[in-house]
Amino acid sequence: MKIRLLPAALALALLPAAVLNAPAAHADEGMWQPSQMPELGDRLRELGLRMDPASLSDLASKPLDAVISLGGCTASFVSPQGLVVTNHHCAYGNIQYNSTPERDLLAEGFVAATLADELPAAPTSRIYVTQDIRDVTGQVTQGLESMDGKARYDAIDARSKALVAECEAPGGLRCNVYDFHGGLQFSLIRQLEIQDVRLVYAPSGMIGKFGGDEDNFEWPRHTGDWAFLRAYVAPDGTPAPYSEDNVPYQPASWLTVSQQPLAEGDYVMVTGYPGRTNRYRLPGEVAETIEWRYPVLVRYFQDSLDVIERTTADDPAAALKYASTVAGYNNVLKLYQGNLDGFARMDDPVGMKQAREDELEAWLSAQGDGGAGALEAIAALEQELAEARQTRERDLWFGNVVGGGLAGTAMQLYRNAIEKEKPDAERESGYQERDAARIRGAMEALDKRFDPVVDKALMALRLQRYASQVPAGQRVAELDAWLGIDASDNTIPGLEAKLDALYAGTSLEDAAARLGWLEADRVAIEASDDPALRLAVAMMPVVLAEEAEEKARAGRIAALRPRYMQAMIDFNASQGRPVYPDANSSLRITFGTVRGYSPRDGVRTVPFTTLEGLVDKVTGEEPFASPQSQLDAIADGRGERYRMASLGDVPVNFLSDVDTTGGNSGSPTLNADGELVGLLFDGNYESLNAGWIFNPELTRSIHVDTRYMRWVMDEVDHAEHLLEEMGLPHD
Repeated sequence: MKIRLLPAALALALLPAAVLNAPAAHADEGMWQPSQMPELGDRLRELGLRMDPASLSDLASKPLDAVISLGGCTASFVSPQGLVVTNHHCAYGNIQYNSTPERDLLAEGFVAATLADELPAAPTSRIYVTQDIRDVTGQVTQGLESMDGKARYDAIDARSKALVAECEAPGGLRCNVYDFHGGLQFSLIRQLEIQDVRLVYAPSGMIGKFGGDEDNFEWPRHTGDWAFLRAYVAPDGTPAPYSEDNVPYQPASWLTVSQQPLAEGDYVMVTGYPGRTNRYRLPGEVAETIEWRYPVLVRYFQDSLDVIERTTADDPAAALKYASTVAGYNNVLKLYQGNLDGFARMDDPVGMKQAREDELEAWLSAQGDGGAGALEAIAALEQELAEARQTRERDLWFGNVVGGGLAGTAMQLYRNAIEKEKPDAERESGYQERDAARIRGAMEALDKRFDPVVDKALMALRLQRYASQVPAGQRVAELDAWLGIDASDNTIPGLEAKLDALYAGTSLEDAAARLGWLEADRVAIEASDDPALRLAVAMMPVVLAEEAEEKARAGRIAALRPRYMQAMIDFNASQGRPVYPDANSSLRITFGTVRGYSPRDGVRTVPFTTLEGLVDKVTGEEPFASPQSQLDAIADGRGERYRMASLGDVPVNFLSDVDTTGGNSGSPTLNADGELVGLLFDGNYESLNAGWIFNPELTRSIHVDTRYMRWVMDEVDHAEHLLEEMGLPHD
């Protein structure tokens, strides 16, 4: 259940977390809710939209009903047989899951010639089709005025779970309660949950990841970042786990791929599920992120990558298991560093935020008694956030020790046993009956993404960070006792031997053992002599106590943040500015035009790259190697139908000024008629802090052009049968 109240203090996030408010500078900024699109109709038409703007608010018709979530990325249906297109990096985990050292699909690519050749995705893979979004603010917030702290949190949690349970009762559905504007509004979102997902086609990594981490977030770009999946259901059309008897899902509609090329200045829009922005945050939150959190995370991820590289150097099988982890770590490392670099280019980002807060508070003061309550709420919110920062080192590093790798698996097994003792409605979110299949799938899939040597080295890194960076007053006595150190110690003597004993003595490296413990009750786990489970039993009281503390604070913040956001909305309305909610993984629409930019004085980029530019980048060595079949096709001039006359070549990637963030990866890019013209897959380096401050002159999104996709499918990978399935001509 996605109740967006509890801060993620117990684990390092691998997705971008933006933390600065900059109210809408113009209408093109914003990740808009579908329901807001009709009121933006004049601006949409001005930019070139040829569809009825009202159609962009209809979840039951094309194009919105063809846009789906993968739970962290976006995708879309592109055929009546449940064919799904998304980014290569969004399918990366599933490609890795089906790879072996003898058959490395990440490197070689994969094309299923028939339905029977399609490969089962990882057990936790899902496709979510949004069916309904319903406002439930009154049902969630009624009577909360008299509650504070944990009572308020628990009330919101209980009411949300009840709404979700009622929504999911027919079966085959995934429902969630999302909060908008910091808890000012709540919506119940109903999605069809498709459990059988299969890998259909992925180009070679030399295409799908061309440029690698060196080109990540850079322009110009020449990356073929796409892959195809397929949704399967039971023969009666209902969602079901993987079975050979399942059949392709038949969506109500699917996107039509445009056969007309784009041009600079053309209208485009992106529909998808952007993960998280926090543009309406306070100056103290911004300062902490710039001065502490992001620098700490940059160092941690760099050190983690070094550990993985060192421990997998002579072990190709282990390296393959951690390929997806490495890709994620590299991505977030560059993301956080890019944020820091972006803020360093600004004169005073915290001061900019403070100036906006001062303007808001001056406006509230001018409202007399009408603004006094909001001013008090802002002051109280600032105090709550300041108090939360007092234990930030403990929350970060202890959370990572007990939340990652083998230790995290043991904690999950023990927590599952604890929660199973409760009625389902009272269980912690993530451990209800609705979550059982995904927990089991994660336990089954762990073998594909775990190596004890690598995991032990990463665990050592986390423990060393805990010992060296958590101040004595924040230390966890139970963890110190397990390590055999005092709160004043910042090193861990004998750590290697202790971890050797932990990993040598546990049974959790075995899938059958994990699944057995998944069915065990609390008493059995507490009686176990497995050292990983013993560690979980020892640490769980601390985790539960900290969780209760976090919930109490989250409940207090949930009483304050909405008042701040209402003031922000009223303030913007007084100046004629529409306000969009921060991204929260719910369906959004953003729009703009195909457009280059000027990253620095004297430099102006064009918005398209081509096959010719790709060849110019090829060195023959990773990450700038290209399949010989692709180089031959380019040299032979094949695929005339895919060329743009204005470029004299096949377009590869293009830029637009649409407002996107993490979670939008894989989102369909649509033209003025709602036809598919590309897939959003990245942002430019100068835009990485756009989740904090949107700069219309520098913020750009990077898309792979469908003409390049079709050219590769036709002339390189010979996936003509998929082009035919999408109703597209080919050579």
